[in-house]
Amino acid sequence: MSPNQTGATPDATGQSDGELSLTVVRYDDGADRCTVYPPNATGDSRLSTWLSVDYEAVVDLAAMQ
Repeated sequence: MSPNQTGATPDATGQSDGELSLTVVRYDDGADRCTVYPPNATGDSRLSTWLSVDYEAVVDLAAMQ
């Protein structure tokens, strides 16, 4: 497959390699947690392709370039 306009290459579902969703869970008694995952993941892939970190560790990509 060829790269799309963002420069990312779509996979078999048409989703680009670099597309991710982010969910933040806020806690009153601890650090907020951020989970990043592919938005169209299903089945076993949904259970195994995610990453959670403390929200304070997440930075804006544009700010780091």
